[in-house]
Amino acid sequence: MDLTIFLASVLAAAPPVLFAVLGETITEKAGVINLSLDGTILLTAMAGFAVALHTGSVVPGILAAMLVGALVAGIVALASLTLRLPQVATGFVLTLLTRDLAYVLGNPYVRVPGPQVPHTPVPLLAEWPVVGKILFDQDPLVYLSLVAIVLVWVFMFKTRPGLMLQGLGEQPAAAYARGAEVVRMRYLYTLLGGALVGLGGAAFSLLVAPGWARQKFEGIGWIALAIVIFGNWHPLRAALGAYLFVALQTLATTLQSAMPDVPTQVFPTLPFPLMILTLLLVTVSGADWMNRLLARLPPGLRRVLSRTIQMLQTVPPAGLGKVPRRE
Repeated sequence: MDLTIFLASVLAAAPPVLFAVLGETITEKAGVINLSLDGTILLTAMAGFAVALHTGSVVPGILAAMLVGALVAGIVALASLTLRLPQVATGFVLTLLTRDLAYVLGNPYVRVPGPQVPHTPVPLLAEWPVVGKILFDQDPLVYLSLVAIVLVWVFMFKTRPGLMLQGLGEQPAAAYARGAEVVRMRYLYTLLGGALVGLGGAAFSLLVAPGWARQKFEGIGWIALAIVIFGNWHPLRAALGAYLFVALQTLATTLQSAMPDVPTQVFPTLPFPLMILTLLLVTVSGADWMNRLLARLPPGLRRVLSRTIQMLQTVPPAGLGKVPRRE
């Protein structure tokens, strides 16, 4: 495959994973764990397609999917921040509930043709050699995903509210002392993150894999959660992880065409164990036994691997999953 076409294909297929990863990054930066992503993506993909089908427009479908995503995230926030239920358990239950709701409510829409986001090249810019084909010969949700990466990074690290957002997840007591309404702001960012996850679901059923069929979307939510960890809760690194996963998926499709004798079940599942292996390396990168193993290697190789491990190391927000009590 031509490299330009490959990169353009990766960008075109990335919005669903990318929006979900950015949404969960915002949520967890605020200190809330939303493990309902896998079911939420299924439910919002179904809801977005159903609304778009009945209205004849993708815009109401996208808005409906974002609303459903925010509602599911709102349940997570209510259960954890107000009722003080375990966030992990709540997320698991909601994953199962939203998945089953998507299957039941979406049954009438299985493999029904419907509207999809139109291909919209940017005039003049799409004619540029190489860059034009990759960046400007895409769909509106692809352009929006690229803008979203920049906006989330700028907001999180270059604005006062963004720095306060980081404080909610790192030191909620200190954020409260500085005047932040911790619970209220956690509600806000959890809803915002859920809306972005819903946008990712709509991007699946209205752009990347138009239509509703449950087999298309299962498992992506768990991968998005893993990418958030791989990305060290940083939007740019998380976006890189999302593009890496989609690149592996695209490469697997290409390999399947080039190797027809290999069983077809192998290639679609290939990106998942590779991402799990990457997450495993990230997890064990700071372990004592890993440091002892590195000490036995030749100096040159040890330096290279040490720098690589330092780049891979992740540190979650100190207040992640913890609900502070007002004294």
